[in-house]
Amino acid sequence: MFRLSKDIDSAFQGVGTKGGLEVWCIHNNQLISIPKSSFGRFHSGNAYLLLSTALRKIGSPQYDIHYWLGHDATEVDSVLASDKALELDAALGCCTVQYREVQGQETEKFLSYFKPCIIPVEGKYSPQNGLAEETYPVTLLMCKGDHAVRVKEVPFLRSSLNHDDVFVLDTASKVFLFAGCNSSTQEKAKALEVVEYIKDNKHAGRCQVATIEDGKFLGDADAGEFWTFFGGYAPIPKCSSSTNQEQTPTTCAKLLWIDTRGNLHPTETSSLNKDMLEKDKCYMLDCDSEVFVWMGRNTSLTERKTSISSSEEFLRKEGRSTSTSLVLLTEGLENARFRSFFDEWPQTAESSLYNEGREKVAAMFKRKGYDVEEFSDEEDEPLYTNCRDAVKVWRVDGGDVSLLSIHDQAKLFSGDCYIVQYKYTYNERNEYLLYVWIGCESMEEDRADAISNASAIVSSTKGESVMCHIHQGNEPARFYSMFQSLVVFKGGLSKRYKTTFLVENANECESKASLFRVQGTSSRSMQAIQVDLVGSLAATSLNSSYCYILKNEASVFTWIGKLTSESDHDVLDRMLYFLDPSRQPMTTREGSEPDTFWDLLGGKTEYPKEKETRKQVEEPRLFTCSCISGNDVLKAKEVYNFVQDDLTTEDVLLLDCQTEVYVWIGLNSNIKSKQQALTLGLKFLEMDILEEGLLTVRSPVYVVTEGHEPPFFTRFFDWVPEKANMHGNSFERKLASLKGKESVTNRSSGSPWRSDSKENASRGSRSRSNGSERGVSSCSSEKFPSYSQGRESNSDSTPLVKKLFSESLSVDTNNGSTSSNSDISKENSLGGIKVDLSLESLAYSYEQLRVDSPKPVTDIDATRREAYLTEKEFEERFEMTKPKFYALPKWKQNNLKMSLRLF
Repeated sequence: MFRLSKDIDSAFQGVGTKGGLEVWCIHNNQLISIPKSSFGRFHSGNAYLLLSTALRKIGSPQYDIHYWLGHDATEVDSVLASDKALELDAALGCCTVQYREVQGQETEKFLSYFKPCIIPVEGKYSPQNGLAEETYPVTLLMCKGDHAVRVKEVPFLRSSLNHDDVFVLDTASKVFLFAGCNSSTQEKAKALEVVEYIKDNKHAGRCQVATIEDGKFLGDADAGEFWTFFGGYAPIPKCSSSTNQEQTPTTCAKLLWIDTRGNLHPTETSSLNKDMLEKDKCYMLDCDSEVFVWMGRNTSLTERKTSISSSEEFLRKEGRSTSTSLVLLTEGLENARFRSFFDEWPQTAESSLYNEGREKVAAMFKRKGYDVEEFSDEEDEPLYTNCRDAVKVWRVDGGDVSLLSIHDQAKLFSGDCYIVQYKYTYNERNEYLLYVWIGCESMEEDRADAISNASAIVSSTKGESVMCHIHQGNEPARFYSMFQSLVVFKGGLSKRYKTTFLVENANECESKASLFRVQGTSSRSMQAIQVDLVGSLAATSLNSSYCYILKNEASVFTWIGKLTSESDHDVLDRMLYFLDPSRQPMTTREGSEPDTFWDLLGGKTEYPKEKETRKQVEEPRLFTCSCISGNDVLKAKEVYNFVQDDLTTEDVLLLDCQTEVYVWIGLNSNIKSKQQALTLGLKFLEMDILEEGLLTVRSPVYVVTEGHEPPFFTRFFDWVPEKANMHGNSFERKLASLKGKESVTNRSSGSPWRSDSKENASRGSRSRSNGSERGVSSCSSEKFPSYSQGRESNSDSTPLVKKLFSESLSVDTNNGSTSSNSDISKENSLGGIKVDLSLESLAYSYEQLRVDSPKPVTDIDATRREAYLTEKEFEERFEMTKPKFYALPKWKQNNLKMSLRLF
């Protein structure tokens, strides 16, 4: 491992010990540190170096290095920037991933550091005038991208405009947004963020903002003013001047070895495997649109610099586009994209190399007196469930769905499927979390029926319930905490299971003994799982990390593994009483078992005796998801450094927490059912996009609807509830916010709990790690944060749902989830409410005002559709007058509007 020495710039002394961004500019062949106030301001005549440090709760910091090359930067500065990137990597223990960034072709990961955008500045940077204000020019900017937006200055000419893109015209007194008729809603919303950025940073918030729609001119004063800057209005040619075709992923990759002199030597093979990469060599993987440089652990700093220079020279000689991606990887830090070009890639070695480098660099900084914060191995997260709230369990048996008694609902069978509804109350409202539990031995037909019935329940609550699909053995901790005590038996009670079991096992004798693995965190969350006890090697089901209960008709044994704790022993005693309170057990510790114990297990044999360890869990990752029409293939694209604003209402996004995934459905997306969204989540599990081995096809999948995000989802964001409750599409919401006309519901703030994470220099802090949930929340429902609104049940539910779940889904008027009109009028006196009824003069019919109207009204305030109804039709639809409606709490107003499709 390299250390700070004469080969490494002194500017890197102490870097990487704090989370966030660090930026340097190449100036007079030296590194100049850029102050935080100037982050995102890049001069086209310079080269820059950027370090992103993410401090995680579990594991060591994650480092990404980017060197940015302005289009007017000299070759000397460009080479120096790449050399300094390698020196910085060496200073950090050779545990970074490095990216080359070219002006105008930056990676989305780089752009994500600077919300909402970067706008390169012409000229060169110098410490004296780097922050000086310039003469204000009129500029025309083209904006591309729906999550990470690229901003490019184009000639201030009418011919620069086209129908496909969004443009921003920045003048001294007003900022215009021109939206091409073919641009997407998301692109227009992102361009509005650029407008807001320009208004706040270049105009100090003192300028007007106007939006111009392509093709609309008559009667629009702003449009007339906009076109006067171009010498008057003229039609834009239909032929687009902007082509942004996505590059087709390359299926053929060429591996070249780079010698110490920088010469490239092709490898003569048609297939690639990891064993071809030697530790003392550097390689270039040429994938046409993207190029990787792989550097072995045993290579020197000089060899690495030579390999980078050779790769960049190769790209120049080949005439490759500046958009060609160049990524530099050190052995052990290969990303999923690089690994995907190899036939086989083991996952065990890389984590050890990775952690070895992390530990060495942490030790090095400590020796030099720098404070390196340590992170605990365990996450201490509240589970947002407790033992006093209502749980109901239904067993699925073909077309029948049976509600279990309270006594039986804590006893599940591995051959069956169950629907588990968890209802809890906070802020005087009921909320629902719906699990579909799939037994490991259950029949495929029962699994399909369970999902179908659960989807019907969700539909009956108008999508309000959070739905989760879990497999036995992969349950999240919050699932267990709902039951307090839970036993999972082998076998099944469904007709399909019994039929299949009797046919396949007609000649087998069932074992008379039963073995249960006991697990749990405390008396409020403990489980006994029956394990296999059939065959000559039944003892292999034991594990030194657990306690067990072994029982038959004559005796009961409790077995205590050597690696268990006092807390585990307490859980064992409690679960034994829960399973069999009438008999006294024979307690035996591992290593001192009597012969009768082994006889019940069919003989003594080897079993796992090492402590069970968790895999290192990285930060959650956010992806946009869609299915390619025609071939039913899932397309996923990562959103880097995500924030709440990336949850755009037109999209379906997937949050990959590596032990579980969340499918988030925007209200304006084309996904209309949670069953359809669940299918997307299951396809994502099959794809294993990150190829890190943490997700499996049996991992839990949550389906969440916009506006009803549970706190265990919102904890991954700096959540602002008001943003989740705005109306309209993403462009309308952003425009309303920009013009100060936001209309949001008055919900309580989101989850007060935040896992400790370091502040990112440009985008603020957010919770990062998911990990295994070990803590158990308090049994007080009053402490739960508010994250969604209660709604009345859907009267259009299917007969089956009405019959089975009507009692469960009804509004509980005794616990305060609803109030009478008289109570509301007492709490909300009309004397303190301003009700604007003037909009009635612009009356429209209900059919025109519905959000799903085939002929919608456009020139209205979309946040107040109900105000355009006549008084008579308003009373018919809402069954109350307008003054009474506006006297209701805001959340109840919105619920009523949503039920009438006016929200």
